[in-house]
Amino acid sequence: MNKSFYLFAVTVLFFTACSTRGPGAYRSYNYAPSSSAKTYSDDSRAYRATPPKKKYSKATMRPYVVHGKKYYPQVVSVGDTFRGNASWYGPNFHGKYTSNGERYNMWAMTAAHKTLPMNTIVKVTNRRNGKSTVVRINDRGPFVSTRIIDLSKAAASKINMIGTGTAPVTLEVLGFEGKGKRSIPTTKELKKLPQKMSMTGKYAIQIGSFSKIQGALLTQEKYDNTDGYKTIIKDVDGADGRMFKVWLTGFKGEQEARDYKANGKFKNAFIVRED
Repeated sequence: MNKSFYLFAVTVLFFTACSTRGPGAYRSYNYAPSSSAKTYSDDSRAYRATPPKKKYSKATMRPYVVHGKKYYPQVVSVGDTFRGNASWYGPNFHGKYTSNGERYNMWAMTAAHKTLPMNTIVKVTNRRNGKSTVVRINDRGPFVSTRIIDLSKAAASKINMIGTGTAPVTLEVLGFEGKGKRSIPTTKELKKLPQKMSMTGKYAIQIGSFSKIQGALLTQEKYDNTDGYKTIIKDVDGADGRMFKVWLTGFKGEQEARDYKANGKFKNAFIVRED
């Protein structure tokens, strides 16, 4: 066997072996937004790939972190109003998952908000022209400090802000849909919706999280019976392995837990719901 034939054979065997890894074995995945994404919103949410269903968790009222900043979903009532700037998002996100597990449809009357409860029904009024539309919150964002809501393309069209990209708006909370509904309710149906977010159930404040039980036990002992509240330890298996979380419990509802957390006694504490 001459040297040239030997080198040719080795080369063929190498590429044949590589091909057994299947199509896409060397594919590079990049979820960064294209330059055209800024036409719709520059909040950098295009990094979110379509998540495998078995690993996807639906959104809750628990705090969450995006780009290193923690956001706390808030309890609101019908009639509450907010002012700020709106943006919109369209084709680059169409068909991808929203934060509550739905598929984003740019032709549906939906919107993203950083802290409003999921399925909150909101009236959005463009302060430049007085035009209004009604949307349902089903996503989180926009993660830009100068904006308070990210509208679907259809909703943005209703208030004539497609061309400008952003607009100063007023938000008014109209109601809260149940888990089973996914469309904008009629005026008659809105009157039957709850006037406040439900705050029933048991709530606690997480004051510590440890990878070793010893740290959790010391924290539990130190803060048990603080202001009359009890401490418990929750043994949780998560993405980072086994964790021991210390909760301060005994609150009559979410609002009481929020009021107590606001006193600042426990740094970096947050509210959780006891299942």
